Amino acid sequence: MCGLDLKREREMKIVVVVVLFMLVIVARGIDVTYDRRSLIINGTRRLLFSGSIHYPRSTPQMWANLIGQAKKGGLDVIQTYVFWNIHEPLQGKFNFEGRYDLVRFIKEVRNQGLYVSLRIGPFIESEWKYGGFPFWLHDISGIVFRSDNEPFKFYMQKFVSMVVNMMKSEGLYASQGGPIIISQIENEYQLVEGGFHEKGPPYVIWAASMAVGLRTGVPWMMCKQDDAPDPVINTCNGMSCGETFAGPNSPNKPAMWTENWTSFYQVYGGEPYRRSAEDIAFHVALFIAKGGSFVNYYMYHGGTNLGRSTSSYVTTSYYDEAPLDEYGLKRHPKWDHLRDLHAAVKQSSQPLLWGKHTKISLGLFHCAAFLVNNDTTSKVTVQFRNVAYDLPQKSISILPDCKNVVFNSATVNAQSGVRSTTAVTYLNQAKNWLTFAEKVSNVNKASFTRSRLLDQLTITKDTTDYLWYTVSYDYTSSDDQQLLLQVNSQAHVIHAFVNDAFIGTEHGSHDSPGVVLEKPISLLNGKNNISLLSVMVGSPDAGAYLEHRIFGLQRVRIQGKMDVQDLNNQLWGYQVGLQGGQLEFYTEKGAQSVEWRTFDKFAQKPMVWYKTTFDAPLGRDAVALNLQSMGKGEIWINGESIGGYWVSFLTLQNQSSQTLYHIPHSFLKPSKNLLVLFEEMNGDPLQITLETISVSSVCGAVSESNMRQILSPITRPKVQLYCHQGKRISIIDFASYGSPTGDCPNYSVGSCHSNSSKTVVEVVCLGKRRCSISVSASRFGGDPCPGTSKSLLVAASCC
Repeated sequence: MCGLDLKREREMKIVVVVVLFMLVIVARGIDVTYDRRSLIINGTRRLLFSGSIHYPRSTPQMWANLIGQAKKGGLDVIQTYVFWNIHEPLQGKFNFEGRYDLVRFIKEVRNQGLYVSLRIGPFIESEWKYGGFPFWLHDISGIVFRSDNEPFKFYMQKFVSMVVNMMKSEGLYASQGGPIIISQIENEYQLVEGGFHEKGPPYVIWAASMAVGLRTGVPWMMCKQDDAPDPVINTCNGMSCGETFAGPNSPNKPAMWTENWTSFYQVYGGEPYRRSAEDIAFHVALFIAKGGSFVNYYMYHGGTNLGRSTSSYVTTSYYDEAPLDEYGLKRHPKWDHLRDLHAAVKQSSQPLLWGKHTKISLGLFHCAAFLVNNDTTSKVTVQFRNVAYDLPQKSISILPDCKNVVFNSATVNAQSGVRSTTAVTYLNQAKNWLTFAEKVSNVNKASFTRSRLLDQLTITKDTTDYLWYTVSYDYTSSDDQQLLLQVNSQAHVIHAFVNDAFIGTEHGSHDSPGVVLEKPISLLNGKNNISLLSVMVGSPDAGAYLEHRIFGLQRVRIQGKMDVQDLNNQLWGYQVGLQGGQLEFYTEKGAQSVEWRTFDKFAQKPMVWYKTTFDAPLGRDAVALNLQSMGKGEIWINGESIGGYWVSFLTLQNQSSQTLYHIPHSFLKPSKNLLVLFEEMNGDPLQITLETISVSSVCGAVSESNMRQILSPITRPKVQLYCHQGKRISIIDFASYGSPTGDCPNYSVGSCHSNSSKTVVEVVCLGKRRCSISVSASRFGGDPCPGTSKSLLVAASCC
């Protein structure tokens, strides 16, 4: 990329990128290779857009639609991790079925004509429990994860080889005619490499050599690894790789962006992060302008962290602000704006991939230009090839022919959409709920005892979030002195009980993971049972020496007026998991083994199991449970866990981080669906509602002035609207041709307005799934305000 700085009164960075076409023929003996410009597929350089869709974060019934929507959005590639811990949960016991059917997922991508980027890892991080490692790896003698350590390298190579051989046996590599065009080994290792000292660099070399030695016939990459050994490609992750990426570490490697974060994952207690369509488009265009040829959106569809799959404190809703939201619905205008960007860039692909960069426009035959305004406060007009171009602040205009602007990153011409929820079932009948109180454990009921505090994950093997720590404490006092129970923990939540009575809860947070509980207590003379339920909310997913991290209780003391009694070396009893979990109360069979009680027996008390049934809603809309009245726990539908919930953990704005919990359609039956939840706090299930999710309102706006350079002179600007999931436009809520004020969804009629606006739009759009209205005075019966630039804004409801 070459720049031309234009100085005005304010300091601005205005960059003109011109790419001139030069034909180069590259012949390779394998199906997929690369040079400094791009990946080369079947002898042709390719400019590729990719999107991350993770197969276990959705269901097989959702895959075809998700992949299809990605293809319509202009993607060429679907990228996914391979999740070791779901495929080998027990050593030597493999699972590639249902949501975990990797082969089926890749074949669905192939069937829709897209490529696959396979990030084998096998360390993935991904806000996934234990970074994707199976927990049994923790117990291998002498192991040190992700280092030049023989036990770890043995098991890593064994798993990676198994995955590669599985792909080969199914003919899924491009060299075999399949869709996989590139694979990844390791993941962002450079961030922790220094922690392993002399054991780090040799591991990088070994991992690269091991992967290349598997002879897949396609390239390998390492993200965030500046020293990725040849021939492995080093790639960039982040939100602005056009600005931060130092570039390939070899002149023969292409510039690739493996993770362009479309939003960010959310944690309990954290505010949602929203990244605009304009910002994403700007940085993608900048990366391409600087020579990038592969951009992957992380995530394109985030999905749902079902079951116990999340890392510490991460919500079940994953990257809901991605172009396809948690439910697979399009996020307008993000999905649409990026689709338009991809189409514009593809029009420039020949000059970008085969040409050379220059500062001077020579009028040669093939030419593409990217006009960049990096100033964040001011728009500017520039002269390029004797034509004036208006560049909005922080924007890039794409001219595939060095003449006509077909796309500007800051000018969104796509429709906006409003996602809405509709309560279809109210679970407010106490007679339809049954309850069971979880038993408080004590040292006499413990599975085993030790004279010290033990690490939680070492005991539970990460098969449950719950571990009871129990101890018997002898107390003698002649007065009613005030006592204080003090507990320090490296787990995430502590529920404390004294003599089976609940005394309080404390929890940590994603940024402050340690927990300190201090509660006043009253003890009986003689023996007292102290029971502490230690709870994990997911498990760690990153960091050096992950296998050495310690969780669970670290110190327990009772402080009186005169002294402090340390209980660490007392005889502690341990009970793994909950009674309801062990007996699988959440399944049809397990639920029948329980003596359930009426709702009023244990309602709104801590540590209670609740059970009811409901009928599935009609239609194809996404389905979720609204748990705004609940505290914390886990929920199952027909035996399938839809994840842990933590509604009571509020953000700084006093809002729940997540209240809606997705139920995939494939988990449901037409009627009598079994709903079981375990509530740790004191939530009220009578306020739970079953809701459908849809894009119920759409809105489009276009300005004649904004579109002047976007379209050719013979093409008029248009507002284009469409409804999702078979719905049709039922109401035109607002329409104004003239000078409407505000934007979608906050709008009003301005000083200039055509009275025929709504009537004209209704004739064109009502009853249709999609419609298009051109912006012209003749369309609306004349010019309502001659001499001024006009806009059209339309808002509609879909049903």
